[in-house]
Amino acid sequence: MKWSVKKMVTTAMLAAVAGVLMSLEFSVPLMPVFYKVDFSDVPAVIALFSMGPVSGLCVEIVKILIKLLTVGTNSNYVGEFSNLIGAFMFILPIWLVSRKMPSNKRGMTAALAISGVIRIAWACFCNACITLPMYAATMGISIDALAAQFTPALPAVQNLSTFIILATIPFNFIKLTLNYGIAVILFDRLTAAVPSLRSASV
Repeated sequence: MKWSVKKMVTTAMLAAVAGVLMSLEFSVPLMPVFYKVDFSDVPAVIALFSMGPVSGLCVEIVKILIKLLTVGTNSNYVGEFSNLIGAFMFILPIWLVSRKMPSNKRGMTAALAISGVIRIAWACFCNACITLPMYAATMGISIDALAAQFTPALPAVQNLSTFIILATIPFNFIKLTLNYGIAVILFDRLTAAVPSLRSASV
């Protein structure tokens, strides 16, 4: 696939912005301390809908690399690998759905909603099968005990199942709603100013 210089430069700029936004994260009340919201998905969504799935995926990959180079990893790269797989599960559903939806705000919202459901499902699987088991093994305690330890502000969390229901799902819903909502608003304003962006979308 041949890219124009403009497309490469725009993708690189959005990736740089995403890398910066990924480091500007903040905690959510009642959630585990390692659950933090950032707005790095916003540039990726804009890249995806204005320049296609490869551009969106490049933004997601580069932002992870930027974080590794500037901050490093605190999970032996397990978290970063999970984020990379999550990026594919973010881009591919939107691309597939968008091909069958009208190229307008309604179609964009529908594609993001479907992507959101898939990403939340992936987050649940990742926490249950990858992240929490890894931390539990490192700390030498059971997964259920670890889940309760990570959520002292949520007394109802006593095991892995309640952790997923009361922490993982609500957190990811909040994070994705914020990112996708801002992305839709910004993209709608950008395409109003530059109509050619919408014609180039997936």
